[in-house]
Amino acid sequence: MDVTQNKRLQQLDFLRGIAILLVLLRHKKLFSFTVTMGWIGVDLFFVLSGFLVSGLLFKEYLRFGNIKPGLFLIRRGYKIYPIYYLTYFIYVIPFLIKGNLELDRVVADLFFFQNYYNGWGYTYAASWSLAVEEHFYFGLALLLWILVTSKYKDKLMANLAAVLIGLMLLVLAVRVVTVWSNDASSVHNITSSHLRIDSLLMGVLVSYFYYFKLDKLKSIFFQNTRLLFCLSFCLLSFTPFIKIEHSLFIQTLGFVFLYIAFAIILVFFLLKEGIVSQLNATFTKPVVNLVSKIGYCSYSIYVIHTAVNYIFRTGITIYLGINVHPIIIFFSTSIVSVILGIMMTNTIEAYFLKLRDKRFPSRRE
Repeated sequence: MDVTQNKRLQQLDFLRGIAILLVLLRHKKLFSFTVTMGWIGVDLFFVLSGFLVSGLLFKEYLRFGNIKPGLFLIRRGYKIYPIYYLTYFIYVIPFLIKGNLELDRVVADLFFFQNYYNGWGYTYAASWSLAVEEHFYFGLALLLWILVTSKYKDKLMANLAAVLIGLMLLVLAVRVVTVWSNDASSVHNITSSHLRIDSLLMGVLVSYFYYFKLDKLKSIFFQNTRLLFCLSFCLLSFTPFIKIEHSLFIQTLGFVFLYIAFAIILVFFLLKEGIVSQLNATFTKPVVNLVSKIGYCSYSIYVIHTAVNYIFRTGITIYLGINVHPIIIFFSTSIVSVILGIMMTNTIEAYFLKLRDKRFPSRRE
């Protein structure tokens, strides 16, 4: 198998679809346990992003023996910034109407350091995770550029797994000290990039094995498939029962449990032959196609969904004074968010990606 090919994998879009559905469950109540566990969708996104984004650089390195971090970051910018900044104006409107817009916090949102300055995002609370990913893009590009331009690049790349594991252990140690010192009371334990980036690094670790040590990855996984699946189930089993806020366990080892479990699931989806056919047999092909489509458009859905929630809450509940059943609200807001997200992906994102590919073509194409 040529792992440097540019073929899009539907099974990964399916996983991204699951991730965004979990986020929707987190931010609009369907059941109590879905709100409690919905936050793990962000961690699934982190692992997937780490895998997919590092894969872009690994494929470039395998083809050319080097990388161009500037080109990589420009191309990521075309993907991330247009939808984020265009949508951001929607989130500013309620603050302008109320006359309480704080410009310093807006600046933090616009330059992606809201997770340190505000904790959550300011006008758009969920944007903290976008800041984490943005910091990851720059950090990963810098790290790999240093490695591949070193005169010891062959040795360093051969031992990249050890470097990544070392960084993950360092993040865990810093997180334990930080969380323990403030008794899990600070939102920054959840949102700070240096405390959450290990989930993304786990995705990079999977990507490294997938592109550089595929036979070893297959050997480890297929010799221990049942054990690994049992492990992933056990590691995820706490998520419906423990709330993330003020939990010492989640804010320290819980994040580790999650990214290990999601890494196992990701490897299975990558290596299992006929996985899409199995998904179709389990959930039906239309459902799999729909979830995959949602996953493909997940970034736009993520950016717009809390605006939809706000409009429904203020328009129906507050101004009209109508009490609507939570299940109806959930499905209504989710459907609208998905439709808008798909439209945004197919128009705004598609336009800027086409412009990007014309002005800054990928070296892998």
